[in-house]
Amino acid sequence: MKQELAQIALVVNDYEEAIEFYIKKLHFTLIEDTTLSSRKRWVIIAPPGATGCRVLLAKADTAEQRARIG
Repeated sequence: MKQELAQIALVVNDYEEAIEFYIKKLHFTLIEDTTLSSRKRWVIIAPPGATGCRVLLAKADTAEQRARIG
């Protein structure tokens, strides 16, 4: 049985900081950046040349979430 991972969520401290790191330093592609509310965005990036793998950047809101950044 073939299995694959299509999308994962990564908890980040700041959207702009994370986007800059992944896009400018690692050359990921910005797939989507949609504002959902004043504090939340739907930000999806993908590694260069990826055909199925995507990463959702999720901004930490609580202390418990901030403890899981990285």
